[in-house]
Amino acid sequence: MPGADRALARPRRRLLAAAAALVALVAVGAGSLFALRPPAPRPVDAPAGEFSAGRAYRDVETIAARPHPAGSAANDQVRAHVEQVLRGLGLETQVQDTVAPEAGQLSGAAGGATLARVRNVVARLPGTDPTGRVFLVSHYDSVQTGPGGNDDAAGTSAILEVARALSAGPRPRNDIVFVLTDAEEACLCGASAFASTHPLAADGGVVLNLEARGSSGPVIMFETSRDNAKLVDVFGRAAPHAVGTSFAVEIYRALPNDTDFTAFLAENFVGLNSAYIDGAAVYHTPLDTPARMDRASLQQHGDNALGLAREFGRIDLTDLRAGGDATYFPVPGALVHYPGWLTLPLAVLALVAVAALGWLVRRRGRTTGGRLAAGFGLALVPVVVAPLAAQALWAVVTAIRPGYTELLDPYRPTWYRVAVLAAAATVVLAWYALTRRWIGPAALAVGGLGWLAVLGVVLAVAVPGGAYLTTLPALAGAFGGLVALGTRIDGPWPVIAVTVAAAVGVVILLPTVILLFPALGMAMGGVGALVAALLGLAALPVVDLLHPQAGGQRGLVALRARRLGALPALAAAVAAVVCAGVGLRVDRFDATHPAPTHLMYALDAGTGSARWLSDETDPQDWTRQYVQGRASTADFPALGDHELFAGPAQPANLPAPKLDVLADTTAGGERTLRVRLTPQRAVRLASLHVDTTTATVLRAEVAGRAVPVEARDGTWGFGVVFHAPPAEGIEVTLTVAPKGQRVDLRAMDASDGLDGLPGFHPRPPDVGIVGSHSSEMLAVARTYPV
Repeated sequence: MPGADRALARPRRRLLAAAAALVALVAVGAGSLFALRPPAPRPVDAPAGEFSAGRAYRDVETIAARPHPAGSAANDQVRAHVEQVLRGLGLETQVQDTVAPEAGQLSGAAGGATLARVRNVVARLPGTDPTGRVFLVSHYDSVQTGPGGNDDAAGTSAILEVARALSAGPRPRNDIVFVLTDAEEACLCGASAFASTHPLAADGGVVLNLEARGSSGPVIMFETSRDNAKLVDVFGRAAPHAVGTSFAVEIYRALPNDTDFTAFLAENFVGLNSAYIDGAAVYHTPLDTPARMDRASLQQHGDNALGLAREFGRIDLTDLRAGGDATYFPVPGALVHYPGWLTLPLAVLALVAVAALGWLVRRRGRTTGGRLAAGFGLALVPVVVAPLAAQALWAVVTAIRPGYTELLDPYRPTWYRVAVLAAAATVVLAWYALTRRWIGPAALAVGGLGWLAVLGVVLAVAVPGGAYLTTLPALAGAFGGLVALGTRIDGPWPVIAVTVAAAVGVVILLPTVILLFPALGMAMGGVGALVAALLGLAALPVVDLLHPQAGGQRGLVALRARRLGALPALAAAVAAVVCAGVGLRVDRFDATHPAPTHLMYALDAGTGSARWLSDETDPQDWTRQYVQGRASTADFPALGDHELFAGPAQPANLPAPKLDVLADTTAGGERTLRVRLTPQRAVRLASLHVDTTTATVLRAEVAGRAVPVEARDGTWGFGVVFHAPPAEGIEVTLTVAPKGQRVDLRAMDASDGLDGLPGFHPRPPDVGIVGSHSSEMLAVARTYPV
């Protein structure tokens, strides 16, 4: 603060103070980031009561030996292994084999119901005196294109190892139920079936869901049920490596993303959802193999799950919803959390404290009211410009390396992340160097804290779980400034006060920046740059120590001081360019890190026409040999009605699914059709849609279960999508109001793998498959008039 400026009038003392402050902040930042690192994996000979990533990894290798989507023979083998392990531990184990979801609980994107045949593996460790049940949940199926070494062999193997560790010790007070779900990748149908129909789920309970959306990094507890204060308290004390933020929960609640946890929340369970998310380039791709897994992340998953299972297994589970939502965030060695009702009062207190600081700074003659107003207005500049600079930087990178647009994150993103941080630092430092002389350091510092405080109030009202990000740094900065102004200007306390205040901002904001990068990907690196700019505003008094003083001199002395003051901004700009260049140099596409591409094949068996389809944003060279212009997928309604890149293809000799009319009755102007849809080849999904220009669907049943009747725009306005269809086919009953003499039904099924199709050439080693549920899909459709 201004006191520090006067206390360090002499250049040497100012230089020493700057060095000491920077060393202190670097140490605090390094400690904060080090605390996020996953623990070292324990070996296979670790004590029986501990979680061992070495032991769990053996299950990872078995589970993720090959792709195993729901309904495949490979998935049957994985299920048999999981069941065998749990039975071998002496646990009560069963397979829930059903069609899900019940009563059409989930509506599909195809304008009708999405269902699946699921086979969940469920095992129970009975409690001695239960007050409720604790459910450890992960899914054992994978996507069609990858073996799921991380997603979700990590969660499944962790639960198997946790089950072993719990079985080796004393029985818990509460029941522990291990739920390995099926068809999560297809539709969350396994979790929906268990949560809504299984007897063990009838009374609800606490759910701990284990996921992975990458291959490395810290395990983040990123989602909770509502009114999470007591859950967060347990998480903070029982998870050995507790990493989680209420800001992440707020973000995730606003996103359309789902996991199995979503199905449990729909049935009024409480719980916590955790995942590691770095290394996302392999997500849902053939590269998601066991070898790609960071076993330290697996160790953290297991340590936390075991600690939480033991604690929830011990405590009274009857009242875990009390207390509302908590605000929480990690600091080295702990998880700070406080009641959500404090959020708005703290934000208002921070605003008042900053206003008091501004009043005192003006009263002490360090600045004027006009300069304070100007400082507040100008402090918005880096908040706006830093994200724009980061997005511009990434736009240049993707123009040079367009394959990045198909990835959640580059294979080796570290250099790019540092480049974004350097770009944000360039903006903050350049802005400060340009405005400091005219507005003064005191006005700029108070202005920066003012925006932090204002944002804290806005967040407290709109996004309460994220308000701490700006409220606490603003509060610390205001108090640090007040302390600096209230102590001797020639003593060390002003520098100590502003350094401690800046350290609060570092502890809170720096881990947030680092966690945001893998969470949002480089395409949204501007969000990380925004938080980095806020950190810069919180640290302005320390930044000011970097600026040499002209000491009231003019001419060459003052010019020299201004030039030296611009050096940090210049160094940051150079660092941004160099880091981006190094990123482009080291993160090239090759056989180990292939460029992701997307391709599908769609055949109309009725007309004999076929085409290639791709949903790449801008098709790459390999894809362009198959697609040129854009076309609608409306005639393949299970894919949804989209505009994709398309190109003509040679028709393959493949059968469409067979449609048999089992019954056809008319009564009271309604026509009831009972049909059986039977795939004629091994497929991952099958669908049946009704041409709503020929009939209005009134009621529908699939496998004897009622499904919601919802129509969408377009010809094929109602449909049913069935994942993992049984070999004997699917029975569908439709009650319709006919609009003519016939009703047109569109049957489609889809398998995976394009090898052997006419005109298809296998990808070269440096061309890969993008992580998508439709990658490599081979769809065959036919219209049946009935």
